[in-house]
Amino acid sequence: MKASSFCRSPGHALLTLAATLLLGQIPGLADQNAPKKKLVVGFSQVGAESGWRTANTESIKTEAAKRGIDLRFSDAQQKEENQIKAIRSFIAQGVDVISFSPVVETGFEPVLQEAKRAGIPVVLSDRAVKVSDPSLYVCFLGSDFIEEGRRAGKWLADKTGGKARIAELVGTVGSAPAIDRKKGFEEVLAQHPDMKIIKSQSGDFTRAKGKEVMEAFLKAPDAKEITAVFAHNDDMALGAIQAMEEAGLHPGKDIIIISIDGVRDAFKAMAEGKLNCSVECNPLLGPQLFDIIEKVAAGQPVPKRIVTEEGVYDQSVAAATLPKRQY
Repeated sequence: MKASSFCRSPGHALLTLAATLLLGQIPGLADQNAPKKKLVVGFSQVGAESGWRTANTESIKTEAAKRGIDLRFSDAQQKEENQIKAIRSFIAQGVDVISFSPVVETGFEPVLQEAKRAGIPVVLSDRAVKVSDPSLYVCFLGSDFIEEGRRAGKWLADKTGGKARIAELVGTVGSAPAIDRKKGFEEVLAQHPDMKIIKSQSGDFTRAKGKEVMEAFLKAPDAKEITAVFAHNDDMALGAIQAMEEAGLHPGKDIIIISIDGVRDAFKAMAEGKLNCSVECNPLLGPQLFDIIEKVAAGQPVPKRIVTEEGVYDQSVAAATLPKRQY
């Protein structure tokens, strides 16, 4: 018998089988070629109330697709009850991670307790919640809304020499950005006794509502006292600009306007001289959000609070900056 024939004997086959079984017992080797399980993420969005929110949604969907993540997306249409239903649906589906941008700050504790009992970690995006138990969510990624309000107040104080009669367009009542932006803005006003808010009403973060509220302000007996408008977001400011123009005013000149978000339409309005300043609130959170979610899903530690980096833009830089804006 030739040596080569001996090597292919039944005994050799048994040795090969034994080696294969042994390797299969070594951790990691048995499933090296197994298909990687897709990460399943449930995300509940506030709605589509503004250009900022549309850009935020697009960033999240695009990034999830890029990473091969199974994204279960739900639009709450600015209703808290819709968001709570969506989160309960994600729990029932057994997703790996739940993320959402809360419509308002309060009312989510019971459903977050349900997620915790189900062992599903929660990551907050853009907006925070108020809960008695901080362990109900792992991380909050978003802007410092109080600082945004401060920046708006400081810019307006510098622009007006600390003298202004202000009409305020407030965001959705009870929402984190509306509460915090007002708080930060009023912190600055407290240092300038000649800067007063003489009118304040919610425009619900929408352009149509912002226009409607500004129309009402301009029809009031004391309308001529208004020297400045502080809008909690760009869309309400853009609606207010429409109302002013229809009333025969020159927005940006007759009345100084400052808002928050930094969307492309705001830069266009600044370049046209109609909006004076926009404090940036970056909506492109997709990459940062899914970096966090992937770490959380893998059991890795993440900071409890992550703040996005942002700037302040006015008419002096709007035209040059506009071509570079991504949203």
